[in-house]
Amino acid sequence: MLKEMGRRSLAVLVILCVLRTVKAFEMEIIPAGRIVAQIGDTLILTCNTTGCASPSFSWRTQMDSPLGGKVSNYRTHSTLTMDPVSVVNSHSYLCTVICDGREIKEKSVKIELYSFPRDPVIEISQSLVAGEPATVICKIPDVYPSDHLEVVLKKDEHVLHEKHFLEDDSTNTETKTVTYTFHPTVEDIGKEITCVAKLLIANMDFEPKERTSSQKFNANFGPQNTVITASPGNSLMEGDSLNLTCVTQSNPPAKIVWSKYLAEESIQHLIKNNVLSIPLVHFNDSGRYICEVINLVTNKREKATVDIIIEGAPVITKLSIEPSTTVQEGENVTIQCSAESNPPPKIILRRKSDNADMRPYSARSILLPSVMFQNGGDYECLAENKFGKRKSEITLNVTYGPRNTMITVIPTAVLKEGETVTMKCTSSGNPAPVISWKIKKATGESEKISKNATLTIQNLKSEDLGLYECEAYNQFGKEEKAVKLYVQARLEEADQMIPLIIAFSSVAAVAVPAVAILIYVSRQAKINGSYSLVKALRLKV
Repeated sequence: MLKEMGRRSLAVLVILCVLRTVKAFEMEIIPAGRIVAQIGDTLILTCNTTGCASPSFSWRTQMDSPLGGKVSNYRTHSTLTMDPVSVVNSHSYLCTVICDGREIKEKSVKIELYSFPRDPVIEISQSLVAGEPATVICKIPDVYPSDHLEVVLKKDEHVLHEKHFLEDDSTNTETKTVTYTFHPTVEDIGKEITCVAKLLIANMDFEPKERTSSQKFNANFGPQNTVITASPGNSLMEGDSLNLTCVTQSNPPAKIVWSKYLAEESIQHLIKNNVLSIPLVHFNDSGRYICEVINLVTNKREKATVDIIIEGAPVITKLSIEPSTTVQEGENVTIQCSAESNPPPKIILRRKSDNADMRPYSARSILLPSVMFQNGGDYECLAENKFGKRKSEITLNVTYGPRNTMITVIPTAVLKEGETVTMKCTSSGNPAPVISWKIKKATGESEKISKNATLTIQNLKSEDLGLYECEAYNQFGKEEKAVKLYVQARLEEADQMIPLIIAFSSVAAVAVPAVAILIYVSRQAKINGSYSLVKALRLKV
C-alpha cells in the first residue's frame, strides 16, 4: 500500500516538472505592431514577459535616438511612458529582455505621429461694407504633418477657395492659415462661411480626419432704397390722421431723422423714429417731409421726401383789432382777418350794419385812420372755399366825450308864477354821459340841484328865475349848456285892468307884432338854450 502511494507521488512530481519545462520564456509589446499617436497625447508602451523568473528590461530606438519618454521596470514587465507625445517619438522602439542572464529576446513597435487636435478658426475682417473687399482667414491649429493637409473655403455650398499643402516640409506642429479676399454683396449677408480642413494620411487609422467650422457672414451696407409711405395717402382732409413710414435697407440699422421744409426754406426737425404720426392734421401740416437715414458704421446717409397736401374748409385763425377792441376817437385802428384752407379761401371783412361789403382786402385788413365814433360796431370776417365757409365776429367800441348836448324846455310859452316847467337835457357820448343840473345864483355861485337828465320845477315862483346849466360828463370830457329862466309875476285883478287898458290903448297897434315876438322868443329859447322875454323885446322894439 505504502509503495503504491509513493509511486503516485513520484508520478505527480514528474508531471509538474514536465509542465514547467514546457512553458518557455516569451515577451510582447503592448500595443503591438504599428501605433498611431497624436502629438500632445499620452502614450504608454508595455513590455511583458512570461516563462522567466528574473527578466532584465531595456528600451532603445532603432536609430539609437533619445527615448523621449520615461522607463519604469517591474518584476515581469517594463513601461515606456511618453507624456506628451512629440515629434521626437516618431521612431521604431525596441524592447530587449534578458531572462536569467542567459536568454535574450527583443521586439519592436513603430510609432507614427499626427496632429489634428482642434476645429479650424474663422476670422472675417471687421467693419465689412457690402461692395468693398472682405478678407476671410481660416486657421488650422497645430497640424502635423501639414503636407497632407487640404483646406476648402465655402459660402454656403459654393466653393470660394481650395488649398493643398503638398510641398510643405514642416517637421513639427504648425498652425496653417488660408486667406481669401472677395467682394461681398448684400445678398451674402446671413450666408455661412465654412472652412473644411482634411488631414488625409494613407494607411493611418485615426479620427477625425476632417474638421469644419462655420460662421455667418455679416456685412455693413447702406442705407439704400429708402422710401416713404403715407397712410392713408398724400392728400388728406383736415382732421384726418396721418402716418408716414420711412423704410430703408441698412446694416446695422440706420438712424432715422424726420424733418420738414418750412416756408422760409429752413428745416424743422421732428422725431427720431421710422414712423411719424400726426393724429389730427391741420393745414399747416401741409408741406414736404424729409426722412434722412444715417448708417453710423458705413458713414453713409440717404434721404427720401414726400409732399403732403391737407385740404378742407377754411379755418379763421385770426380776427383782431389793433391796438384794442376799445379805442378812443381819433386813434388809428387796424382790423385784421386771417384764414387758412386749401384751396386758399376768399376772405371778406365788413361791418355787419353795412349792406354791402366794405371791400375785399388782399391784405385782409381794414385801416381806419383817426377813427370816428361812427366806425364803431360789429365787424365780421367771412372765409369761403369749395369745401365750405366760416364766419367770425368782433366788436369795435369807439369811445368819445360828450357832444351835441341840448336843452328842451316845456312849455315853450311865457312862464308864469304857479306853473310847472320841465327842462330836459340830452347828450351823446361813449360811454353814455352822466348828466347833472346846477343853477347860477345872483352871487355868481353855482349850486348843484339835480343828477337827473330831466329837471322839473313845480309851482314856479319869482325866486326860481336864473341861469340853469346842464353838464354832460364822462371820462373823456364834458360839455355844458345853459338856459335862462324868466318868470312873470302874478298881478292883482284890480291892478291888472289899468295896465291892460293902457297896453290895449297905447299898443293896440302893435298887438299883432307882440304875438309874433312871443313865438319868436320861444323858438330862440330852444335854439340858444336860454329863455329871455326882456331880451326878445329889446331886439324887436
